[in-house]
Amino acid sequence: MPHLHMEYTANLTDLNADVALMRLNNTLVASGQFAAEFDIKSRAVKVETFKIGTALAERAFVHVKLALLSGRSAQIKKQLSESLLEVVRELCEWPSGIEVQLCVEILDIDRDSYSKTAISN
Repeated sequence: MPHLHMEYTANLTDLNADVALMRLNNTLVASGQFAAEFDIKSRAVKVETFKIGTALAERAFVHVKLALLSGRSAQIKKQLSESLLEVVRELCEWPSGIEVQLCVEILDIDRDSYSKTAISN
């Protein structure tokens, strides 16, 4: 735990997903909220087909979802959200002429029903 999902639109050609995930992971480690760096699982999905609103103008988005085991305060979740959003803001040169929306969502995973195991060979 946690699980970080980043979705971004394909028209953000300067966004390097590998670099983005490493920066986001490092921010989570630096927060001090997680026991070990290897607990952080992140992934990125480039969205090829998307619509934003109804206007014909070209638009784009980056949406980060961070799923955490329940129990953290609203203040901690807000701090995590804001620090991740700051990282996203600085990921690349955003294209001119395209409205880009950046957002971070924090989700609680029910601690009582979450199961996990690790397999080492």
